[in-house]
Order: sequence, then C-alpha cells, then structure tokens
Amino acid sequence: MKIKHTLVASAVIIAAVFLLRYAGHSQDVPPLKPLSEFPLQIDSWVGSPERFSDRVYEILGVDDTFMATYRNSGGGWVQLYVGFYESQRKGKMIHSPKHCMPGGGWNIVQTSLVPIGMPDRNGDISVLKLMLQKGGERQMVLYWFQSRGRFIASEYFDKIYLILDSITRSRTDGSFVRLISPVHENGDEIALETLKEFASRVIPVLEEYLPS
Repeated sequence: MKIKHTLVASAVIIAAVFLLRYAGHSQDVPPLKPLSEFPLQIDSWVGSPERFSDRVYEILGVDDTFMATYRNSGGGWVQLYVGFYESQRKGKMIHSPKHCMPGGGWNIVQTSLVPIGMPDRNGDISVLKLMLQKGGERQMVLYWFQSRGRFIASEYFDKIYLILDSITRSRTDGSFVRLISPVHENGDEIALETLKEFASRVIPVLEEYLPS
C-alpha cells in the first residue's frame, strides 16, 4: 500500500511540473453561459441563492461560480456549488473538498464511488461520495470534476487529464461540482437517494453552461 501511495504521489508531482510548464500556453475558455443565469428551479426543486465570503472566493480563484440550496416538496434539501475556471495555473487550481472540509472542522469518515443513473446516456456517471461528521452533525457530499467534456471522479485522474489536454488541446479550463445534503439518524440511504435524484436532474442543466 505504501508503494502504491508513493507511486501516486510521484505521478502527481510529475504532473504538477508539466502543468506549470504548459498551462501558461493554454487558452482561456469561458462558460457557455454565465453561471449567474443558472436556474433556481430545476423540475420540482426550488433554489435559494447563497455565496461564500469574498475571502473564500479569493482563495478559490474561480472565474465564475454558482451556489444555491434547492428544496423539494418532500422537505429534502441539497446545496449545489459550482466553481468554474477558464484556465488553471499556479495559484489558480480546483480545490478538493478532501482538503477544504477538514479545515472547516468536518471529519471525513468514509469515501467511496457511487453511480448516478442518467436515462439519456449509455451507462451511469461515477461520482465521489464523502461522509462527513462534526460533533453530532453529519452530512453527505457528492462531487466530481466536470472538465472539457469529461466527468471525472478522481483527483489524480483530473490532474492527468489536465496535463494531457493542456498539451494536446491547449486547454486547462475545468469545473468542480459539489452537492451536500444533511444525514439524519439512520438516514444514510435517504440522503444518498436525495443527492442522486438531484444530481440526475442537475447534470443535463450543467451541460448547458460548462464547455465540453
């Protein structure tokens, strides 16, 4: 296991070196439509806009962003965050929640992959799931990297594709999509189904805004 982690870490370092070399030559690619126009109603889900502090956005370095909490008639809610980068380079990269969440006091107690069923596609989309806990409060997170036409459920593969596309396509644009929902007592499956149902509805809408 240690050897595997060492190899992965070495691959990430090598990828970072290549990125710093080639990212400066990449073109800026704007979203297809401004995220400020993202709908606050998606089927039966109705959203209320939210935002981080200005300092957080400075740290994130995003070029365009959207955040809102959507609620359905059954009382479920999901917070959606989208961060879009026209190009990625040193000091302006997508941040993983595996690094950000612990900084906010949340402990990651479980990490796994889950499939999102998409009726209009051949096959499912895989996304990352985190189980978080802070004191007696629990949350479930689904997230993925939606970049240059790919749905990527791995920080490492996101970096690898970033390097390849910077060299072959002169593109380093990309986006990070995160969904959060509360987990009540013995409600893990309910939270997961709520997140997956919302994800299946929001992904087609995201494709109208994020370049392929």
